[in-house]
Amino acid sequence: MKILVTGAAGFIGSFTAKKLLQEGHEVVGLDNLNDYYDPQLKQDRLTQLAPYERFTFVKMDLENYEALAELCENHRFDQIIHLAAQAGVRYSLVNPHAYIQSNLVGFTNILEVCRHQKVSHLIYASSSSVYGLNQKMPFSENDAVDHPVSLYAATKKSNELLAHSYSHLYNIPTTGLRFFTVYGPMGRPDMAYFSFAKKIMAGEKIQIFNYGDMKRDFTYIDDIVEGITQLLNQIPTPNPAWNPVEMTSSDSSAPYRIYNIGNNQPVELLHFVKTLEAHLGKEAVFEFLPMQDGDVQATYADTDLLNATTGFKPVTPIEEGLKRFVEWFSVYYANEAANV
Repeated sequence: MKILVTGAAGFIGSFTAKKLLQEGHEVVGLDNLNDYYDPQLKQDRLTQLAPYERFTFVKMDLENYEALAELCENHRFDQIIHLAAQAGVRYSLVNPHAYIQSNLVGFTNILEVCRHQKVSHLIYASSSSVYGLNQKMPFSENDAVDHPVSLYAATKKSNELLAHSYSHLYNIPTTGLRFFTVYGPMGRPDMAYFSFAKKIMAGEKIQIFNYGDMKRDFTYIDDIVEGITQLLNQIPTPNPAWNPVEMTSSDSSAPYRIYNIGNNQPVELLHFVKTLEAHLGKEAVFEFLPMQDGDVQATYADTDLLNATTGFKPVTPIEEGLKRFVEWFSVYYANEAANV
């Protein structure tokens, strides 16, 4: 297939593009290469994609609808995998307009090109943050998600609502993926595990919020990508058994689906740090702080629906995932220091 991957220089986007290329698909990767975090890391991800003949990179802002529409008109994509977004819960507290432009305006533009170009399937990134104040564990796709605690979460919930309206009105098959705390080599430097590693090696304090009483369903990047690619050919169709009286949230009378992709094994934050310390060979210096605005105490994915649909379930244990991250981290930053 010919597939557009937005956010192709990002963490999940670059790994997804590489997997698709390895499977023989033609990939056009789109990214605006903004400076939310080090653009060099984004360039280095793209460098890994450059050798593939079936890969084309386009630098573009999703907010530019005319340019996006022209791109899609010229290429006639079979599917779009939309992974571009303004990421980060905490950054949304200080720069809310970036989230409105990227996550709402940009996503609406994606839906519009899907509508006018008759794209056969849109897969897009949602987030575990949509579960907000929910307390029932594990989080199920059929749980109500009406109480987000950050603007970032609200924009991701809005993406799901917008997708459903387009699926209903224009019969566009859409699949939303609620990712749970993705980590691994070449990850985002603003993520806690990445900043922890840098600070531990520099002998600086690491900030532990809610005094360490935190759990996350850490999900290794390869498992996320496998989940995405497994769903490529699981194109949603209307569920004839869907009942508006006893409605479920994960499907619809429209061609619309929502899936969790998580490890289904939440890990205590302090255990995560201890595992990271062991692989780095150096102990952390802790600064314990109260819960930060926009954060939640725990995430925990119910992945039964993903497993029932694809037969796949994330399997990478935290010990193995962090080992691979540290192996990359140690080499990458040794090379970076040598080039200064």
